[in-house]
Amino acid sequence: MSLRIDELSSTEVKTLADEFETAPLQDVLAWAWGRFGSLAAIGTSFQGAGLAMIDHAVKAGLKFPIFTLDTNLLFPETYELKQRLEAHWGISIEAVQPDLTLDQQAAENGPELWKKAPDTCCTIRKVLPLQRKLAGLSVWITGVRRQQSDTRDKTRILELYRFDDLRELFIAKMNPMANWDRDAVWAYIKANGIPYNPLHDRGYRSIGCWPCTHLAGSGENERAGRWTGFEKTECGIHTFLGESI
Repeated sequence: MSLRIDELSSTEVKTLADEFETAPLQDVLAWAWGRFGSLAAIGTSFQGAGLAMIDHAVKAGLKFPIFTLDTNLLFPETYELKQRLEAHWGISIEAVQPDLTLDQQAAENGPELWKKAPDTCCTIRKVLPLQRKLAGLSVWITGVRRQQSDTRDKTRILELYRFDDLRELFIAKMNPMANWDRDAVWAYIKANGIPYNPLHDRGYRSIGCWPCTHLAGSGENERAGRWTGFEKTECGIHTFLGESI
């Protein structure tokens, strides 16, 4: 179940967030596991920060459930990477699926919805499946970093959100990689021999669904290659909760 406010107050969250700014990554992850166990889960899209974070957790023996949002539109390289990572770490990564197949989505909304209404496509294929997954968790652990984009530069390492107004349920969101920069992430990945998406070696800096991911210029932020041609910088999974409390 999701957190109730009397189990983790907004004041405690703010205090912990300040303390975690200077704490080692493994200590931040150990706090989540020690307090919530398997009710804390790592969500990953196999970006670099998530890979470094999962590696820390696995090496520390922290058996967080790990899941990814499988939109059915990921690059073949991403599906192959999932299998390589499961073998590398000896773990299983849950693929959370949308309620609608691509054919069902096309029947209801027209073909190639991502070309005309990418927000709607992201909602169907990412946000709604994530909401369903989070309903059974207390803590959602992400690989979000402040350096990734202007919309993420205020991210705290620990945040509390209202998840369900009707039932007064709350969920904690933990972003242990928030204060890592891109160079540190990739130095860790290379030093520890972690499998990563070969698309990164071809110039892709942030990798999502294949129809909406393009190469970004070297002077642009890491997510500039996503949804090219649209006034869109987020898929919605990191914004649907609203403001943290």
